[in-house]
Amino acid sequence: MKTTRSPSLPEMRFRIYKRKVVILIMVMLACGFAFWSGSRQKKGEVFSKELPRTSPVQATPANRRPSNESHLEPAVKAEADNMTLVYRATVFQLNFDQTIRNEDRFRKRPKDDLVVVVQVHNRLENLKLLIESLRRVRGIETVLLIFSHDYWSPEINQIIAAIDFCPVLQIFFPFSIQLYPQEFPGNDPRDCPRDIPKIDALKLGCNNAEYPDSFGHYREAKFSQTKHHWWWKLNFVWEKVNVLKDHNGLVLLIEDDHFLSPDFYYLLKKMSSLKREQCPDCDILSLGGYGHVGYSSKANKVEVKAWKSTEHNMGMALSRQTYLRLMQCADTFCTYDDYNWDWSLQHLTVACLPSFWKVMVSEAPRIFHAGECGVHHNKACMPSGQKTMIDRVLQGSSNQLFPKSLLITKRLPAVGVSPQVKNGGWGDIRDHELCKSYHKLQ
Repeated sequence: MKTTRSPSLPEMRFRIYKRKVVILIMVMLACGFAFWSGSRQKKGEVFSKELPRTSPVQATPANRRPSNESHLEPAVKAEADNMTLVYRATVFQLNFDQTIRNEDRFRKRPKDDLVVVVQVHNRLENLKLLIESLRRVRGIETVLLIFSHDYWSPEINQIIAAIDFCPVLQIFFPFSIQLYPQEFPGNDPRDCPRDIPKIDALKLGCNNAEYPDSFGHYREAKFSQTKHHWWWKLNFVWEKVNVLKDHNGLVLLIEDDHFLSPDFYYLLKKMSSLKREQCPDCDILSLGGYGHVGYSSKANKVEVKAWKSTEHNMGMALSRQTYLRLMQCADTFCTYDDYNWDWSLQHLTVACLPSFWKVMVSEAPRIFHAGECGVHHNKACMPSGQKTMIDRVLQGSSNQLFPKSLLITKRLPAVGVSPQVKNGGWGDIRDHELCKSYHKLQ
């Protein structure tokens, strides 16, 4: 007689979490259909509206009610929930419509020309500096500029709407903390406190008690969101942006606190040609590292070496072929216990990809990090000071920009570099399943 085994508690929770991921997707689709079928607002009004200012519920132990819950009337709570659904639907609709601004003005944009994707949070002053740097780039009118947001801001939308120097598309990460303020993937008050021991979490019965990270800590949404956004953006741009369906050119990945040189587009074209001629097995083209140094006759020189996350994670340009090879490691990326997308990629280069990533990198940087604040920094943002330093570098080296040709000065062995230690923050199985869904649902 055949016997069946009853699932264990971890297995049951795993199944529940997978169902929750599917439910999140279904809610997004349902909201989008309802919003699309109903009365639609003018696009200008949608972009200028602000999300409702609701007070987020702080994380509390599972056996206690949030302190403000008993003071909210059911009707008020229902209204707040409905508004959240409306804005989730708005994001869904905008991702579906994919309206490209300035498209009529730049109809002669060459096929397969460069696409620049900017990951945007809420660093308004940094974003202004990035846009200022892009405005000064020679050839920028042929670039498709995509802004990928995880934070809805009328002020940011207005700044982007004012861009008139190239075609512009905005996309929105649909699983942000802002859109899920009191539930996963945001901050669920029934989730485990970060530092509670697992044995106490199990007694407490909080949502993710079974799944602390490698250091015994439980998830913090503000840290896990960046890796989610980065991976979703990569999938969405290559798989779901309609105008890129047959794109066979490069996609350059940057962030809202970066600053680009006036010749970055010109240089990237030169590097792409050099790759075809002398380094067909180069997987990544990089605009440079973090050193704010004078060019010192290096403006026409590039190196070929093994890709390293701490050096080459800024201004990464990749082809569809590199993207497709990366997607073969989607499960490994989504389950590796590190909340940093770049350290997770570093792990893939030695643990999953068929060969170590080889990068061609400019010795004289064409990209600069203008923001020393945010997730990893506690000091105040002073982007104007960074801009002054960057301008000094560019002005002092202006006669070396736009080199006529490029020279590969070094070819170092592509020896894989393992991360020194994983950083944790990514042990929750719900994060794993949601992350994996971005590619599987394409």
